[in-house]
Amino acid sequence: MRKAGILFPISSLPSRFGIGCFSKEAYDFVDFLEKAGQSVWQILPLGPTGFGDSPYQSTSAFAGNPYFIDPVTLIEEGLLTWDETNAFSFGGDPGKVDYGALYENRMKLLAIAAKRFFAEKNPEEQAPYRDFIRKQKYWLDDYAMFMMLKKVSGQKSWTEWEPAYLEHDREVLRLMETQHAEELDLFLFCQYEFQKQWDRLHAYAKKKGVEIVGDMPYYIALDSADAWAHPECFDFDENHQPVSVAGCPPDAFSPTGQLWGNPVYNWAGMKQDKYAWWIRRLQRNYELMDVIRIDHFNGFDSYYAVPAEEKTAENGERKKGPGIAFFREVKKQLGDVRIIAEDLGTITPSTEKLLAQTGFPGMKVLQYAFDWTEYSYYMTHNHIRNCVVYTGTHDNKTTREWIEECSDHDRDLARRYIHSENTDYGAFVWDFIREAYRSVADLCIVPLQDYLVLGKEARINTPGTQGSNWQWRLLPNVLSDALANSIHALAKLYCRIPPREETPSEKTDRKAGASGN
Repeated sequence: MRKAGILFPISSLPSRFGIGCFSKEAYDFVDFLEKAGQSVWQILPLGPTGFGDSPYQSTSAFAGNPYFIDPVTLIEEGLLTWDETNAFSFGGDPGKVDYGALYENRMKLLAIAAKRFFAEKNPEEQAPYRDFIRKQKYWLDDYAMFMMLKKVSGQKSWTEWEPAYLEHDREVLRLMETQHAEELDLFLFCQYEFQKQWDRLHAYAKKKGVEIVGDMPYYIALDSADAWAHPECFDFDENHQPVSVAGCPPDAFSPTGQLWGNPVYNWAGMKQDKYAWWIRRLQRNYELMDVIRIDHFNGFDSYYAVPAEEKTAENGERKKGPGIAFFREVKKQLGDVRIIAEDLGTITPSTEKLLAQTGFPGMKVLQYAFDWTEYSYYMTHNHIRNCVVYTGTHDNKTTREWIEECSDHDRDLARRYIHSENTDYGAFVWDFIREAYRSVADLCIVPLQDYLVLGKEARINTPGTQGSNWQWRLLPNVLSDALANSIHALAKLYCRIPPREETPSEKTDRKAGASGN
């Protein structure tokens, strides 16, 4: 079934609270997707952002980002007032996320709501909260404790905490739990509110025929609740310090390689308990999303490990990942799962074999199709049905920026290949999008910035850089019915609007009509 969707992070939604959240604007965007004939909304990871504000360096592989909680919903629930909300600043530029202002003020506002929830809501009203705490106990207790300990430790990485915290001394942690009960309650409350508001938005999207494609990083952050709580899952020594970390070997673009610093997995140890941590992680993600895009899928085939004491990635070693055995165990425990494999980068016969064995669709990025070789794996005539075609991803330039900055050769090759005679770059961008829609790929995903023909000012992330990533936001009232109609026409022309399923009442009415009743 051919489908189309839009890549647009939650953080990039317009809102009056400094960052996109589960507010009215999120529901308006779902309505826009429906009008545009889109059946997929692809987002970035939903976890709390950590180092560098990156959603790929989260403090938890299970938790949700408290910044996405909508204050207006809390006001409607009687947990906040407008005066309390307006007393805080979350940044003055509606086109950018101000993480500094959010860090200083968002949790203070949520703390007011949490205090009121525990003080004023009766036991019956708090029952769903208690149910949530019980259901998510596997990860939630560790996450709340980790965040509390991180706060009392001056936000230091857990690898620098005092030994009692680092080694999970039960008596000390019990004492900390008593002394800092209010802080723990705040972190638990935020996860409850996140879940409740997200579930409501997710259900609304389903009602409108829109599936959520989530994003799950292969690696986790070293400074995360998961690494602290489950050291046995990673290549750590007896002192809970990394033995090796993740990276990328030297190549023509980086003579010393790339040192990412994420902990690498203890795959041999994980195999002994049938990958229990990973299975729970996947289960949690499927509670939140319909489909999961796994970033750096190639790591399941092989990964590059660098000794933790190294300053560059030059002396790393290529190691085998768990391979198809992992996915067979996933299928045994979870059944058929819907995964998009981010198989970009170095493609080897081994990674191709693993992707074929899993049956998961890989990714084709159209910006990668046009280079000096003039024969690329990503050109649309090389696509297959079981794949997902993108004009670009969150790590790419916007298509407008790519067209403006690529070489004359690559631009001319793209123009000839997609049959574009438009000298106007805006029209060229739409021709580029049209080429993606033409692909035989079952699913076509286009970043929202490309439909809006935005340039470098709207880029989400530039890999290998810090300071200005993950900040772009859509300004209010930009999306129009005219734009939705243009996208809808494209989706209809290239047969990317799947037939809508009948509701139970519609089926009943049709059967009654057929029988003459």
